[in-house]
Amino acid sequence: MLSKAKTSFILSLQKKKTREEERLYVIEGDKMVKEFLESGMPVRMLIAKPEFLNSLPLVHKKGITEIIPAGYEELKKMSSLKTPHNAMAVIEMPAAVTDIKVPDAELSLALDCVQDPGNLGTIIRAAAWFGIRHIYCSETSVDVYNPKVIQSSMGAIMHVSVHYLDLASFLRMAHEKKMEIYGAMIGGDSIYTGRLDKNGIILLGNESKGISEDLIPFVTHRIMIPKQTDAVTGIDSLNVSMAASVILSEFTRAKGRQG
Repeated sequence: MLSKAKTSFILSLQKKKTREEERLYVIEGDKMVKEFLESGMPVRMLIAKPEFLNSLPLVHKKGITEIIPAGYEELKKMSSLKTPHNAMAVIEMPAAVTDIKVPDAELSLALDCVQDPGNLGTIIRAAAWFGIRHIYCSETSVDVYNPKVIQSSMGAIMHVSVHYLDLASFLRMAHEKKMEIYGAMIGGDSIYTGRLDKNGIILLGNESKGISEDLIPFVTHRIMIPKQTDAVTGIDSLNVSMAASVILSEFTRAKGRQG
């Protein structure tokens, strides 16, 4: 039975402070919940309609600490969505990484003050698709466990590690290791004609302000997606998550050419 105390607790996880204290976050949606269960992720609590619970194989139920049947109205009270799905789950956060090393043998993303939850979720989804394992976020970026980020990532959060750190210090270490740091900036070289390595860091800036001034000195290559139209109104820039997808696609194509 879903008690008032459990309902209040699940609702409290919509707040970043509570999520960090409890080391728990919420996912919603039949498909996402099933994917988390199939992956073997630690599930603290599954709250779902009886018909959803009955559809689960026994092997997927074994890893769940607590299973609670619930009706539509109960799910609606706890949901962060306008229309609730048939299932939601409380997931344990992975152990925090305290000793973050600069990944010099692969391509990774760095995000400077990306604040829109939908953008971060979509970037995570694109990163997972293109095989990016790590995203390094400034401490001013939106929380990866924000319900809207989780929803936008569509389960990709299972495949990408998102770290929060002092981005300037991190990029300084990368710079000292002679790593290539690609900054997405107006006036940069076209990603379609410039050299793109299979290793390095792609730095994307804030939705409206771009890359912070204090990070620009660490950029070794300025890159951009050139506009393919003469229109001067209505399309002055690309959304940061759209830009991330295009850039990652082009890096992947360049990697294929390099073998």
